[in-house]
Amino acid sequence: MRLYSLSVLYKGDPKVHLLKAAYDVSTFNFFQRSSVQEFMTFTSQLIAERSPMGSRASVKEQEYLCHVYVRNDGLAGVVIADNEYPQRVCFTLLDKVLDEFSRQVSKMDWLSGSPATISYSALDGYLSKYQVQTPGT
Repeated sequence: MRLYSLSVLYKGDPKVHLLKAAYDVSTFNFFQRSSVQEFMTFTSQLIAERSPMGSRASVKEQEYLCHVYVRNDGLAGVVIADNEYPQRVCFTLLDKVLDEFSRQVSKMDWLSGSPATISYSALDGYLSKYQVQTPGT
């Protein structure tokens, strides 16, 4: 069971943009890591873009399961995991991250923010903490 990516995005007009993301590509070949990370960023944006406000969904993309939660305020979270990782745990993680992010980062920053300008450092910690998560805990 692995988590590969955890992203926070904003679904505004006209499109979705990435606010902050964390990746664990350590299981991939060194030469594949940057393209795998680009794929995960692109897929996260695409899934958030296609998901309606106030929705949760799990989408299979190649050998990954992408879990998306788009809140009614436009803040969205995407977890990319393997097929074995429990869906319930992914949505619990997304709830926690989006709540915390919305308390720590001003809504004004969501509109024009980018990974370089948003200061929210908890994603890497959540990604590693939930990496060792076992079903039912």
